[in-house]
Amino acid sequence: MTVAAHAVMAQDPLPTPPASSDLPSAACRGELEREAGEGREGGVNAPSANLNPPPHYRMPLHYPGQRIGLFGGTFDPPHQAHLAACLLAMKRLALDRVWWLVTPGNPLKDTMGLAPLDERIAAARKLARHPRMDVTGIEAEIGVCYTYNTIRYLISRCPGVRFAWIMGADNLRSFHRWQRWHGIAELVPIAVVDRLGPSLYATGSVAAQALNRRRIPESEARSLLDRRAPAWVLLHGLKSPLSSTALRALRRSQKRCRAQTKK
Repeated sequence: MTVAAHAVMAQDPLPTPPASSDLPSAACRGELEREAGEGREGGVNAPSANLNPPPHYRMPLHYPGQRIGLFGGTFDPPHQAHLAACLLAMKRLALDRVWWLVTPGNPLKDTMGLAPLDERIAAARKLARHPRMDVTGIEAEIGVCYTYNTIRYLISRCPGVRFAWIMGADNLRSFHRWQRWHGIAELVPIAVVDRLGPSLYATGSVAAQALNRRRIPESEARSLLDRRAPAWVLLHGLKSPLSSTALRALRRSQKRCRAQTKK
């Protein structure tokens, strides 16, 4: 854990999760209400995990010294580009494992029509059949939907584990809109995987410019998890045009066509 991570953990208690796993929308609503009531910056008690969460909501096995990449998203649906990004990061960063964090819902996106969490977890597990990848819905179990709170929770409960956050270049473009994005950058190093198109303008984004002095050369990517946050790297080599947004639009279009055919 970095010095910055220690400082944040000491000053900013973790949010309290619901007594048991709830529906995705309710979990996010609960976090929003807690933060709104505490000035958006916390000030609530540390969470107590459900004693018997569903297997796919539990924290994956881990041990001190492991190098673990955190790959979060709604995964609605998961696709081959997600898997390719994880494999690329695993190789370039010398990761021991990658955890897919299937979120109950993205606060920055319209969640109307979002597939149920259990369905998305099952689809992600079917895709990410790799001996060093784990898929979990732990955010629903601890009652959070903000990345900052998720990372703080994992750091506090995984002493000695070295984490890095993995995101696509399209997410870097909007990273400055994430709640407490500066705090995220202070907690863990970040690996940004390029995509077809988004990487061309992502490096000119607000967050990329703000963190420009903390960017390391791609040739030194293997050392990312050994560096003190903030630190980030842009990984090239993945040029897949696949997009969950486009796949959802296709899914909706196909449903409309089937509905019209039945009439």
